[in-house]
Formats: sequence, structure tokens, C-alpha cells
Amino acid sequence: MRARPLLAALIALASGAAACASEDARGPEPAAPLSAGGGAAEAPASAPAAASAPASVAAATAGDPARGQRLVAELQCNRCHDGTGQAPAPRDAHCVQCHQDIAAGRFQAPAAAMKRWNENLVQLRDVPSLAAAGDRLRRDWIRGFLLAPRDLRPRLHATMPRLAIGPEQASDIAAYLTRDRRERPREALREPPGDASAARGRELYEAKGCGACHAFTGAAGLTAVAPVRAMEKETRAAIALAPDLRHARDRMEPADLAAWVLDPGAIKPGTPMPQVPMSPAEARDIAAFLATAPLSPPAPANAPERLPLLSRRVTYAEVDRRVFRVTCRHCHSEPDYALGDGGPGNTGGFGFKPRGLNLATYEGIAAGYVDDRGERRSVFARGPDGAPRLVAALVARQAEEAGRADPAVRGMPLGLPALGPEEIQLVESWISQGRPQ
Repeated sequence: MRARPLLAALIALASGAAACASEDARGPEPAAPLSAGGGAAEAPASAPAAASAPASVAAATAGDPARGQRLVAELQCNRCHDGTGQAPAPRDAHCVQCHQDIAAGRFQAPAAAMKRWNENLVQLRDVPSLAAAGDRLRRDWIRGFLLAPRDLRPRLHATMPRLAIGPEQASDIAAYLTRDRRERPREALREPPGDASAARGRELYEAKGCGACHAFTGAAGLTAVAPVRAMEKETRAAIALAPDLRHARDRMEPADLAAWVLDPGAIKPGTPMPQVPMSPAEARDIAAFLATAPLSPPAPANAPERLPLLSRRVTYAEVDRRVFRVTCRHCHSEPDYALGDGGPGNTGGFGFKPRGLNLATYEGIAAGYVDDRGERRSVFARGPDGAPRLVAALVARQAEEAGRADPAVRGMPLGLPALGPEEIQLVESWISQGRPQ
């Protein structure tokens, strides 16, 4: 069996990583098939196209499902997600299946390797299915989320990455994912039913223990509930995939939210969310509470302060053990290490061009990456702020988590938690010392 162990940086929606930065410090460029048609003028992601808007603007916002289908295939979304409308990815190319097999002991590898992998295997064991997206999620929300991802699931290790796509392509993907939406009268969707009671919904929310799996940040006064212990596969998945409900009103129409609360399996077969016994009236009350409860603003997030360079000697062996080997190699390596391909940051894939950046060896790191003109560039070259390109990409990921994405730099590791200040300090100190082996 040929598969990639610990393919940690291939995250939700199956995008991947590319080189830490291109020659002009921009984020990684999409492959040629993904570049056609991007950049058209359009309405903001949060606003529907106005009736008086130019036809080109309305068309760009609405999206083209056929183009979206091609994009989903080119981005290889089926390597992580079910429900893409594509044939399942081969077993040796399915990132999530690989991690699940390792965790379950089904992966064919030496026992010592399996033990080592399982000690670090916390990501990509559970990924949301895209099935029935049109019956659950607003098209404009999907579009906006693709362009500006945020952390929706506080108990899920990986997050949605910043894809190498533009606004028109995001509209096309959203149109494709919602292509089979069952139509309902629009007036029945935008507001909770008149007989629904948010006050009763709040009481039901607590009585039925919704907080055991879900966070609802910003909703004041809810009784704290001890999280359910994830003893079984289904329980673990339900907890990991449970979104923070402060986003529910943006993601779903009130009528869709009520239908989902009442019987999630009827809308999305196989969902790990259980069907909690309740009446249709109770479901409408809970939906009204979720859709209208006053929410306090999110707590401001700040990127960690950079630590001063270390005075002690830092070697490549230490940086490799604590940083490169932990995460970076899984998208920037050679096929003989990855047991598959070299990763999207080396041999390309998931919508990203091959960059030839191999972080699995000292020599590979020293060789740098391939820029858009096919020339080799160093990941240690300093940018306008004086930081080496490699360090700039790591710091950019911290800024992304704080809600301040830099359009010029795509943060690394893509879709995974940012490195801590100590790890970045280690990398930067090693570079400043001349990168001793």
C-alpha cells in the first residue's frame, strides 16, 4: 500500500501548501487551469447581488456550477472530503483515510513507525463532508468563507486554508456545491417563523445539552456543560466537527437551521450529529434562539510577540527534530520520504504549482524553491521587513490566526495551528547563526 503517513498540512477542502513565498513575496500562485476567469468585478461576499447591479457583477456573484465542478476536481477536494460529487480518491491518495487507517492500526507499516505516528496523530482524522451543502449552507456564505476562512470548529485541529483561488472561482465552487438545493419560498427562509420563541429555544438548548458538543461564543449566561467523552468513533467525530454556533446565523437560513436541528440525518445522511428527540415546534424555537440571541463581539486576538534570538548554538538537527520533521516535511518532502508524492509544496498539487521546496533534508532546504520564472530562490533571503522568507511565512500564519491575513504572504503551516514563538525563535536563531548542521 502506497500512502502518505501524517499528511498533516493537507486540510479541509483538500487544498495544500506551496512554497513559503514566491519571488515577489506574494502567496503561492494557482496552477494554470485555475487561473482562467479570475478577478472579475463583483459584489462584496456578504451582500447579495442587487437587482440593479450590472449583469457581469450578478453573474460573478452567482457563479457557474460547471466551472465550479471542474475546480473541485482540479483542487482534488475528494482527497479529504466526501460529498464532492467526484469519485472517491484512491485509498493511497486519500489523506483522511490514511490517518484513519494509522489510528485504527490498519496501515501497513512497521510497528515502531506506527507507534511514532500515532503519538502525533491529532489532525485530519475527522473532516466535514460536503454532501447536501445546498440544503444546509447559504451560497454567499460558502463563497465568503472560501475567500476568507476562519476557525469554525474549536475542537478540530485543522482549519480551512487560504486557497489559491480568486473571487470568481469561489463563486463557481459555491454554485456547484449548492447546485441541488431544494427550493423553498424565500420569505420562509430569512426570518424565524412567527410562532417561534427564542426564549423557549434558550431553555431547550440547555435542557437538551447542546453545549456538550457545541460552543456558542458570545451568548451570555449559558450554563456550562461538561463535554461528552469521545469514547466511540461517532462520538469523537461529532464533538470534533461540532461548529461554534455563533456562526450558525451566517451559515444557514432560519428554516434550514430548524430542519437541521430537528433531523440532521434526513438532510445529510451519515452526519455524526445525533437526532435529539424534539418536536418541530421545539426545533423552531431552538433555531430562533440560535438565529437571534444577542452576541458579544469576539475577543480580540493578537499574534504572539517575537522572541529575541537565542544566544546558544542552534543546529539543523534540533530545528529538524522540533519543527521541520513535525509538520513541514509532510508537504515539502521527497516521494521516497512521503511514500507517495513530494507534497504540494514540492511536486505540486491541490491547485498549487510545483515549487521544488524539499524540507526533508539539509541540502533540500539549502536548494530553496522555484519561482514563477523557473529560477531557484532561497528561503533564507530577507524580505522588506528584514525577516527571512521562511520565517515570514511562519509569522504570517500567526497573523492569520489573529484575523489579520497578509495578502502578500500565505502563512505556513497551511490550515494547521501556527508554530509557537519558541519554535519560530529556534528557526530564526538557526538562520541568523549561519544555519549550522
